[in-house]
Amino acid sequence: MFKRMNRLAVELPIPEYGCANSAAAVQELLGGKFGEMSTLNNYLFQSFNFRQKKKLKPFYDLVASITAEEVGHVELVSTTVNLLLKGTTFNADPDCTPLQNGLNKRNTQHFIASAQASLPVDSMGLPWNGTYVFSSGNLTLDLLHNFFLEVGARTHKMRVYEMTDHPTAREMIGYLLVRGGTHILAYAKAIEMITGADVTKMIPVPHVPNAKFDTTRKFEEQGLNNVLYTWNDAGEYEGIRQIWKGTNPESNEPLKVITGSPKGAPIPDLDDLPQEFAPGLNPDHYEWIAKKLMDKM
Repeated sequence: MFKRMNRLAVELPIPEYGCANSAAAVQELLGGKFGEMSTLNNYLFQSFNFRQKKKLKPFYDLVASITAEEVGHVELVSTTVNLLLKGTTFNADPDCTPLQNGLNKRNTQHFIASAQASLPVDSMGLPWNGTYVFSSGNLTLDLLHNFFLEVGARTHKMRVYEMTDHPTAREMIGYLLVRGGTHILAYAKAIEMITGADVTKMIPVPHVPNAKFDTTRKFEEQGLNNVLYTWNDAGEYEGIRQIWKGTNPESNEPLKVITGSPKGAPIPDLDDLPQEFAPGLNPDHYEWIAKKLMDKM
């Protein structure tokens, strides 16, 4: 089972105005083939389907703990899309065409289907689909795939970073470049443990260090490139300590495992959008609902 926390992985700057086309590009990092929905569901099904969990516990613990982090990454990218759509329409009578700004944007579904919010699609509006999930049952093959998947995800993040200079998008991407880098290294070390091949010599791919990007530096200064979390407070998934040990080959800094999860940050509260009929409650209706909620308390 999973335990939910009402926190965001990292605090995002709340923009006065968003950028709808940036939101469309960031959708690739959510619902694209190498997006966070893919990393989540690949690891999720690999953890469900893992054979000999007890005998191969460190490897199961690694996949399972990273799975839990990826749930938060899906939430983080979704929230970024939501913030990037802030202020892109205006409230007015229907005949004034209040959604006119959505007419010529790259993803009109943001304005038609979701009331200016994220969708499980890529940057072209194509739906995420389950064929992106790879769960072969062969541990070495799955770990190799996961390494490739994380490297592909890193490449796409770097490219979207270069497409938009919106501070909210770049803050999110900077954080995920650092955390994704830890996952790349984790899978490389796991592959080395199983095969003897030093995959860490391939890192980084592309051959651009995270420190090259402005918004990654503070997260590396916090040591987030050297940490894995168990995402569990009951002493489970501690087997990752047998894999996540030694030093980071890029920084030569010690690697450490933290029991539990990071502190996180507040989740932004999205404003109502009367022009989108969202959430669709006027003040009188809200007051009526509030009275019903308080009834018999």
